[in-house]
Amino acid sequence: MRRLILDKLLVWKNSSSRKPILLDGARQTGKSYLLEMLLGEHFEQVIRLDFLEQPHLTAIFEGSLNPDDILNNIELELNVSIDKDKALIIFDEIGECQAAVNSLKFFAEQCPQMFVCASGSNIGLLGSFPVGKVELLNLYPMTFEEFVWESKQTALIKAFDQMNMGKVAHDKLFSLLIDYYFVGGMPEAVKRWFSSVGEQGVLERTKAITQIHAALIAGYERDFGKYSDKVSAQHIQAVFNNVPVQLSKNIDGSVKRFKFKSVIEKKSRYQELAGPINWLEKCRLLSRCHPVDCKPSSPLSAFAKDNIFKLFLFDVGLLGYMLGLSYKEHRDQDFNYKGYIAENFVQNELIAQGGSPTYSWEYARSEVEFLYKCDDGSVVPVEVKSGKRTRAKSLGVYVERYQPKTTIKLIGSTGSLENENALVVPLYYVSKLNKQELLCK
Repeated sequence: MRRLILDKLLVWKNSSSRKPILLDGARQTGKSYLLEMLLGEHFEQVIRLDFLEQPHLTAIFEGSLNPDDILNNIELELNVSIDKDKALIIFDEIGECQAAVNSLKFFAEQCPQMFVCASGSNIGLLGSFPVGKVELLNLYPMTFEEFVWESKQTALIKAFDQMNMGKVAHDKLFSLLIDYYFVGGMPEAVKRWFSSVGEQGVLERTKAITQIHAALIAGYERDFGKYSDKVSAQHIQAVFNNVPVQLSKNIDGSVKRFKFKSVIEKKSRYQELAGPINWLEKCRLLSRCHPVDCKPSSPLSAFAKDNIFKLFLFDVGLLGYMLGLSYKEHRDQDFNYKGYIAENFVQNELIAQGGSPTYSWEYARSEVEFLYKCDDGSVVPVEVKSGKRTRAKSLGVYVERYQPKTTIKLIGSTGSLENENALVVPLYYVSKLNKQELLCK
């Protein structure tokens, strides 16, 4: 599998001096595979320690956090000889070993020439980690671009790279986008979906994906209890289950602000739900979008309010599974909830580009789904239209009030880049917004 983040890891590998990598991400997003198989291909030797699978490995760090002592202990434990200048050292599920987390500081200070990577699915829950001594990267579920790559359709990959706006390319890319809505970006599901093309019928393939989604959700639910007390686990579960429910209620218009009432019995204020929401966000299972109710300007974070936000699920395929949406329903595209599916898709694509949170705009009854900030500090309004209708009243209100130099509409049909001040782009090209020459001229 090809992953976008590999390019960043190769830049890190080729730098003259480096800090250890700390790779964060939800469970089962492919962190271990990325480091051991994809990055590991570029090393003569790969040493991986998994503290979840082999808890006894924590003994390697007992007594000393000196890198030389740690490497000696690894050699003794694994019966290997480590070349400091050629080996990739991976501390997997590092959250299970706080001493290993602490050791990263000493690797950064005493052995900057070494290639040390750590990963975990609960890094956000750590009591502490060596700030300033690691390079923190986030791995998200596979983006639509990575999904296109995995399809192995060479001509279609080329069309996507070139932002082909023709009807033939659109029909194929939009069809693949609907598949992505159902499958999502979890690597196991993506691999299963494409590996069985031509070998199994649609019913068998969709059943297999549903089983994978069920297993993933069950795993996350087990984590709720493992990494929190019983009461907190119940509250985390309640919030996690409620996010898809609230999203599905937005039949008309944009996704609305998350409502705290009725999520947990006898709790109706943000302060009472902040703990579970923050827990899920730290584990990368949810993300926030903060509405801005005035003229947007940089920094957008200045307009964010702690208790006012939209909540989205980290993977659009799991969102559909949790709501019981079938592949046929996604394919039909007449279902009235496709708007929030598209909005959650755009949210996840934007986060994969630049991290969270994202921002939207509200004024009276007008709503623009996203605000995109360019490197020069200018803000571009981004309206999401899941279908073929491109009329955007709210975007018109925004333009009338603030006269932005550029606007963009993401739609479910072919688009046009002819008017550089009012771009109309198919939904599946949302990842191209990071091309500054497209939006920020």
